[in-house]
Amino acid sequence: MAQCPKCGHKLKLTDYKPNCPKCGVNIVYYNMDERLQEEADIAELDHVRVQKKIDRLKASFVGSPYSLVRLALSILPLATLMLPLASVTYSGPFIEQKTSSINAVTIINTVSSLNFDSLFKMTGSKLVGAGFTGYAVSLFAVLISLAMVVVSLVALVAANGKKGNIRNIFNNCVAIAAAVVSIIFFTRFSSGINSAFPEFFSGSVKFGAFVYLAALLALLAINIIITIKKPPVKYKQCYIGGIPYEEYEQMIADGVSMEEIHEKMDKILAEKEAARLEEMNRKAAEKAEKEKEEIARKAGIIKEDEHKD
Repeated sequence: MAQCPKCGHKLKLTDYKPNCPKCGVNIVYYNMDERLQEEADIAELDHVRVQKKIDRLKASFVGSPYSLVRLALSILPLATLMLPLASVTYSGPFIEQKTSSINAVTIINTVSSLNFDSLFKMTGSKLVGAGFTGYAVSLFAVLISLAMVVVSLVALVAANGKKGNIRNIFNNCVAIAAAVVSIIFFTRFSSGINSAFPEFFSGSVKFGAFVYLAALLALLAINIIITIKKPPVKYKQCYIGGIPYEEYEQMIADGVSMEEIHEKMDKILAEKEAARLEEMNRKAAEKAEKEKEEIARKAGIIKEDEHKD
């Protein structure tokens, strides 16, 4: 059951009028100024929280030279995946020898058209099972590494969160481990198939794989450096009713009443308004003085011309 905000009288369903039947106060407009002030405080506090998130987001990408280097190194592994990561050469009776270079595009096309049933059957083969097991592990490991690189890039939006640095380092470590596993098992795949068909197949890891691995290691290094150096986030100064946000939070923590806080806000806003009016009057006085000087200058020119005539 609703109550009168002033006297606490319990209102009935028949009390449909805007005034309290006991004390006569207008229930709708009672303490309207205070309620509007509280809503304004809440709105400004929400703005402060959003602004701090924006400041942290900005710092994650361009907040310091370290952040700029990290951003570049976060994109670099994706670019290196376009380099030749490996190559395979195959030939056979009535088949012309052909060498295919493998990069990220080739891998994605291979996965999208891969017959997984046939792959799993090949891994169970006594002749080439070990080789195709290595192929499957290598393929999925490089996909995991690629996925973690993308996750690391996306995770930069929260790099300045409480666990941002630890998360970045973990993502980098997983990407590096998956890349190493992919290289090792591709080598096993190549060796296994080559031993079974020495004249018809060969494969090798190319420089792109090692460039990709080096880019991941560089990214891990810069994330470790940022974790150690801890470049500060430059927060924009925010105000609650004219009071600096930090001071407002301290006043709340110290148990200062909202009445005192709002009185201080009113005083600050009154001082700002007085300063604004004073500045307006100063500019108006300067403008009037310049206009007088201009009129006097023109009058002097006219008198001088008349004297010459």
